[in-house]
Amino acid sequence: MASSVSAEPILEVSGLVKHYPLTQGILFKKQVGAVKAVDGVDFTLHRGETLGIVGESGCGKSTVAKMLVNLEKPTAGEIRYKGEDVTGLSGRALRAVRRNIQMVFQDPYTSLNPRMTVGDIIGEPYEIHPEVAPKGDRRRKVQDLLDVVGLNPEYINRYPHQFSGGQRQRIGIARGLALRPEVIVADEPVSALDVSVQAQVINLLDRLQSEFELSYLFIAHDLSIVRHISDRVGVMYLGRIVEIGRDAEIYDHPTHPYTQALLSAVPVPDPEAREHRERIILAGDVPSPTNIPSGCRFRTRCWKAAQRCELEVPALAVPAQFRLETGPAAHDSACHFAEEKQVVPPEEPPDDHTNGGV
Repeated sequence: MASSVSAEPILEVSGLVKHYPLTQGILFKKQVGAVKAVDGVDFTLHRGETLGIVGESGCGKSTVAKMLVNLEKPTAGEIRYKGEDVTGLSGRALRAVRRNIQMVFQDPYTSLNPRMTVGDIIGEPYEIHPEVAPKGDRRRKVQDLLDVVGLNPEYINRYPHQFSGGQRQRIGIARGLALRPEVIVADEPVSALDVSVQAQVINLLDRLQSEFELSYLFIAHDLSIVRHISDRVGVMYLGRIVEIGRDAEIYDHPTHPYTQALLSAVPVPDPEAREHRERIILAGDVPSPTNIPSGCRFRTRCWKAAQRCELEVPALAVPAQFRLETGPAAHDSACHFAEEKQVVPPEEPPDDHTNGGV
């Protein structure tokens, strides 16, 4: 977790949307719909902070990450870096922003070019930004980065296939640090690694944050990992953030039914605690992003759903009951009934239409 978080925002995302058009026809293509991968996301990342984004596969987490580093162009919305809207930048202005917002990718086996040595992979950013490191100084800088991420500097001439998965991810992290960015977007950086290696990479990221004064957007589906590293946590469902707050607020006092269901599925090592924990089993499957339900998009799987949920889109805000309070429940939640005490749905045996977990 970040050691020193500033109140100063470094990255502000407002109304971020990414729709992929669905077309029909061969000669005369006509749009007949859209995949709403991201459908109105808002959050702020503060300097020195780690903001964790969690949710099921397909909820739009990785698409948000790609838009932040300009690998995908938003359909609508704004991304502001240090107060400047960077969504429409190109050329030299875009390169300057990309230098300060770098990405660590999910799969260390496919994100490194197998034909390039480790030295070439980590030093490649210097070819695009030669002002950062003169040619005669690049080899030393690459070796310094290898040392920083816990690898032997003498490995500089080796190829990716000569490294384990954890070592490859360290190489990816070193590449991300090469230009001394201020923001690192980490898209599920440990999901492809063995459990024993995950902790090592998380501890490395934690140390590097203090050493390089980094701000992290950390994307994952493993709630226990996110809790370990994050200052705040945002929960995504079907292209939107449905709950966001400090880690203790989300994990100890979740107010959105989807968050409650996610947390009830987290493994508990204590057998006695596990036996007394109430498990929430959600009915049905996640709706298609091409046909999102009206009103609250979680209502088709929610045990609290009422007619209001079908008609009104809940705003991501502090529930009315808690607006004058400063307790753990006073954080943003997109649920009409967020202030109500959690009601666990009755357990039913799974059938053909029941998802046996989250």
